Amino acid sequence: MTIQIKSCKEGIQFAAAIQPRASQNKILGIHNHCLKIKLTSPPVDGAANQTCIRFLAKAFGIAPSRIAIVRGKTSRNKTIQFQAMDEQTFLKKLASLTSNTG
Repeated sequence: MTIQIKSCKEGIQFAAAIQPRASQNKILGIHNHCLKIKLTSPPVDGAANQTCIRFLAKAFGIAPSRIAIVRGKTSRNKTIQFQAMDEQTFLKKLASLTSNTG
């Protein structure tokens, strides 16, 4: 299954499905065309959103300031934007991250 990625002038946007209160932060892979992510933080006062941004920044090797949640800040289903990253780079890094999580 593939993830749907939308190019925008700032970079790329993609859908993510977040599972809060997990035992560890982890990218599970692609589920229903979304990037499925487990986070340890609870969905209270934006804690899970902040954890999501920090976790993705570390995983993809980009600054947290280049990541934004553009839709779904109070939902488990989010649209996330990576600035200054193209689709090919994103997919390459995602492939290496998901192959290491098996």
